[in-house]
Amino acid sequence: QLQLVESGGGLVQPGGSLRLSCLASGFTLNYYAVGWFRQAPGKEREGVSCISGSDGSTYYADSVKGRFTISTDNAVNTVYLQMNSLKPEDTAVYYCAAALFVYDRKCLRDYEYNYWGQGTQVTVSS
Repeated sequence: QLQLVESGGGLVQPGGSLRLSCLASGFTLNYYAVGWFRQAPGKEREGVSCISGSDGSTYYADSVKGRFTISTDNAVNTVYLQMNSLKPEDTAVYYCAAALFVYDRKCLRDYEYNYWGQGTQVTVSS
C-alpha cells in the first residue's frame, strides 16, 4: 500500500522556522516527482515546491523562493520542506504528494499527482 505521512506542522511566530517531513511507504521516492502543496481557508490549493521526476531539479513558488527549501533523504524515503522566515500568509494545511512521469516545472501542478498525504497544519501567528 502506497502511503505518504506528513509531520512537523505547528504554531510558530512570524520570522520563525519549521521543517515538515513526509515519509513514504510502499514505494521508493527517488523514482517519483514529489511536491509540497498548501491550502489556506477559502483559497485554492497551490504548489509550494517540488522535485522533478526527471533530473531532481527543484522548483518553488515565487511566494516562498529564498525562504523554503525542499530536499529528500533516500535512505529514509523522506522528503522535507524547510521553511524559514515564516509569514502569517504561509498559514495553511500543507500536503506532500508523489507521482511518476511528472517532469520540470509541471511538478508544481497539483493535478499531476495521484498520491497524497493527509496534511499537516502550519499556523504562523504572534
